Amino acid sequence: MDNTMYVSLSRQVVLQRELDIVANNIANADTAGFKVEDLMTRTDQAAPAKTSGLTSPVSFVMDDGVARDFRQGALTQTGAPLDVGIDGKGFFTVQTAAGPRYTRDGRFKLDSTGKLVTQEGDAVQGNGGDIVLDAQKGPVSISETGVISQQGQKVGQLDAVTFDDLASLSKDGANLYRNTSNAQPQPATAAKLRQGTLESSNVQTLTQITRLVQLNRAYESITNMMSQTSDLSRRSIQRLGSVN
Repeated sequence: MDNTMYVSLSRQVVLQRELDIVANNIANADTAGFKVEDLMTRTDQAAPAKTSGLTSPVSFVMDDGVARDFRQGALTQTGAPLDVGIDGKGFFTVQTAAGPRYTRDGRFKLDSTGKLVTQEGDAVQGNGGDIVLDAQKGPVSISETGVISQQGQKVGQLDAVTFDDLASLSKDGANLYRNTSNAQPQPATAAKLRQGTLESSNVQTLTQITRLVQLNRAYESITNMMSQTSDLSRRSIQRLGSVN
């Protein structure tokens, strides 16, 4: 395989990865709190194929990880008392079987014991751990600072936390993030919690669809170029064979 084929193949692999990411963005355009992702790339240099006769390094395109845009999505009114949107920077803390995780998806509910949980059943954490409500005490009120009240009395505290370096958050499925650093989360004192709202994803669907079309065309173009290069090599070999 010559240099053209090697470089083209490396680009195809990156394009396939980017196609997967863009398709995932589109699929999550209606997921509360979802943050749009983009592929980062880098150029690696390597020795050329020995049969090419080249001496200078050949540049290959490589996957360099996923970047996330943590900018705020629009807050949408739902009227559901256990829906909570974060207005500003911050995350809810969730206790999972694998340890604490963080999310901006505020679609909460009560389990059979009255515990405040996510849609997947993981316990939402407050400043005192799990938050347990009493359905017999009537409506739930959640203040901008996260104070949860029933019948005018405080029954829990819903907190928002933040990180100095958001790059330390790694995607962990179910719209959750895992802290991959040793840095501890800090209270998101500037954030306001909005009861009866949900943060929409910050995916711009039209932009992502346009990007998907561009990536598909680029992938097809490289495929065609690789096919033409392969045909050229095959014809060259056939001509050399006929001469001999």
